[in-house]
Amino acid sequence: MEDLLAVVWRTVFLYVLIIIVLRLMGKRELGELSVVDLVISVLMAEVAAFALDDPDSSLLMAIMPILVLLLIQISASYISLKSKKFRDVVEGDPSVIIRNGVIEEQNMRQQRYNIDDLLQQLREQQVASVRNVAYAFLEPSGNLAVFEKNSDKPILPLISDGVIQREHLPLIGKDLEWLMNELKDAGYSGPEQIFFCTLDKDGLHIQEKGRTG
Repeated sequence: MEDLLAVVWRTVFLYVLIIIVLRLMGKRELGELSVVDLVISVLMAEVAAFALDDPDSSLLMAIMPILVLLLIQISASYISLKSKKFRDVVEGDPSVIIRNGVIEEQNMRQQRYNIDDLLQQLREQQVASVRNVAYAFLEPSGNLAVFEKNSDKPILPLISDGVIQREHLPLIGKDLEWLMNELKDAGYSGPEQIFFCTLDKDGLHIQEKGRTG
């Protein structure tokens, strides 16, 4: 009976603790978990399972690894917020899978993404033909973002947190010289002051660092 009560107590305690930890980790949909989030979630589940399997073990030994994992996640999130390079390494960047109706075979191979997966996700989004697709991006979460030729163009950051996203310029038919000239015309000597910049139907949209609503 004592063992049963101990298991019930540990279960309730760990349930509440993990809920609190997940709330502190931030809000994300399950399909949008980064690699770090996923690894930490799996490890926390394993730690909790070990604590429940052995009612005689110290509960503190189960709490400490969970708190350490929380600290790792918060640290990784902070570094990710400050460093685009860190985000690219840990979370990855979207990959162009379809460009102007043509499937990018090399990009698919790099992402180990096959034709069946592609066609399934196109069907789920009611896309009748690959030829109708202007761009399709495989997001780091594994979701496929599809933009048909008669729809609005995708939002591609040209500058993110002061860093020029050179790989996005060819996707909109522009180059670095064009971007620098546009910044100069807008009164900027470089990208360092810019938090976010993209090209939409109304022209170049620029938001400076530190600006709030």
